[in-house]
Amino acid sequence: MKTLERLVLAHLRPLVSSFMDPLQFAYQPDIGVDDAVIYLLHTSLTHLEKAGSTVRIMFFDFSSAFNTIQPRLQGQAAASWGGSITSLHGFWTTSHTDHSLSFSDDSAVVGLITDGDDREYRGLIQDFADWCLRNNLQINAGKTKELVVDFRRRSHSPPAPVSIQGMDIDTVKSYKYLGVHLNDSLDWSDNTNALVKKGNSRLFLLRRLRSFGVQGPLLRTFYDSVVASAIFYGDSLLGQQHHGQR
Repeated sequence: MKTLERLVLAHLRPLVSSFMDPLQFAYQPDIGVDDAVIYLLHTSLTHLEKAGSTVRIMFFDFSSAFNTIQPRLQGQAAASWGGSITSLHGFWTTSHTDHSLSFSDDSAVVGLITDGDDREYRGLIQDFADWCLRNNLQINAGKTKELVVDFRRRSHSPPAPVSIQGMDIDTVKSYKYLGVHLNDSLDWSDNTNALVKKGNSRLFLLRRLRSFGVQGPLLRTFYDSVVASAIFYGDSLLGQQHHGQR
């Protein structure tokens, strides 16, 4: 299926590339998961350098997104929202303070809040929810989560929750987005702990193979494909974060 997807994409991309949302990171040449997470982190950290600033990130979960969407509606949606079509949806915003990111069916809205004024962020969330309802995209409000990043020195009461489909969205301390564990401190502790746990379990398998007499190139192949792929996932993000802090 992956091979078939690439073959079809080679013919499809030239037809839709001019309509693609610039913040749709999936199915684009030379960009991918790392770029989506780097953009989210860079946008958030840049805003947080300003006094009185907070960031609210809404991570949407969809119920069987590719089974409910109706492709015939995409052109109509693009016309009504200004022309951008993503691989999942045609929702598009011109907001300069809030950003809608997509990677296939993994969508997030990043709200850049100043002095607690979250009206535009709430409006964008509601517009997105309404658009999904009109276009047969079913938001799973129970699995949709919000991450709030607040580095202000004074203590402030938590922001009022955002409601989608009559349900208050849970605020979480950590969320796994595109395979990377992000927390409300925007550090790497949660992600590092997850990688250590995953790496240890896979190294155990490597040791078991060696105990069975597997040697040399086969062990290296197993390490590269199973162990290294897990423990080095997102390593470019960590380098980008350290570079930004310097």
